[in-house]
Amino acid sequence: MEDAARFIEDAVEEIYQAVGDRQALIALSGGVDSSVSAALTHRAIGDQLTPVYVDTGLMRQGETEQIRETFGHMDDLRIIDAREAFLDALTGVIDPERKRQVIGEQFIRTFESVASEIDAEVLVQGTIYPDRIESEGNIKSHHNVGGLPDVIDFETIVEPVRELYKDQVRDVARELGLSDEIAERMPFPGPGLAVRVIGEVTEEKLAVARGATAIVEDELEAYEPWQAFAAVLAKGTGVKGDNRIHGWVVAIRSVESRDGMTAQAQQLDWQTLQMIQSRITGEIDGVARVVYDVTHKPPATIEYE
Repeated sequence: MEDAARFIEDAVEEIYQAVGDRQALIALSGGVDSSVSAALTHRAIGDQLTPVYVDTGLMRQGETEQIRETFGHMDDLRIIDAREAFLDALTGVIDPERKRQVIGEQFIRTFESVASEIDAEVLVQGTIYPDRIESEGNIKSHHNVGGLPDVIDFETIVEPVRELYKDQVRDVARELGLSDEIAERMPFPGPGLAVRVIGEVTEEKLAVARGATAIVEDELEAYEPWQAFAAVLAKGTGVKGDNRIHGWVVAIRSVESRDGMTAQAQQLDWQTLQMIQSRITGEIDGVARVVYDVTHKPPATIEYE
């Protein structure tokens, strides 16, 4: 963006005016959007802010450990283990929109519980402009916008980067002096791996999506994709050793984009694709086959649900 420094100055003042002398908590995920929002809010209100990371059981491999390492310097950091609550709430849920609504409500109820302990009246979120556009345009509900429940026990929700696109948020992150590890981090959906699992979310499917995504991110690092991951589609027939299996079909997705509103499927070389499929089928139990998604956005969305 043209003047990230001016944006920071204006955002800090806006946050200060919105929060006043009240306590606030921020929904921290470790991604660039929430990290920038946390940094801006901390500049504005200091120790009135409590960062809260919720381990939903839907996160990337090693995510909770990464949060501890990156944000452990924040004395008030709270890590909430809500894995059981989220997975229980998602039992039997198949419809993609319903998934997002369930996850959005579970997040809010978890934050409300923490807020009651610290007398926080303000919730800070890392919502960005594309989240609002897609939710309001009926493309898909984002867990922190259209996925929110109707009744919320917060006086105010503050969204410091609500008018920015992802590339602009990265500019602000650099201006704030955040590490490249955060500023350049690949986007990850708020509902987590739940939207990379077709149909009902189970621990088995999540384990496959988590492990396969880690392999995809590792193998495609040199391609510098906007976003790259794996999704669990369904089951299909395969062969491992001398045995026939009915295993998971995993889709690889790798796209280039500027702001996430549109995206182009990346053209990967055959050797890379073969290495990825070899690792996924060889390292992850129960995977029968791997496919590569060549669909742009539109007509597809980047994530699967």
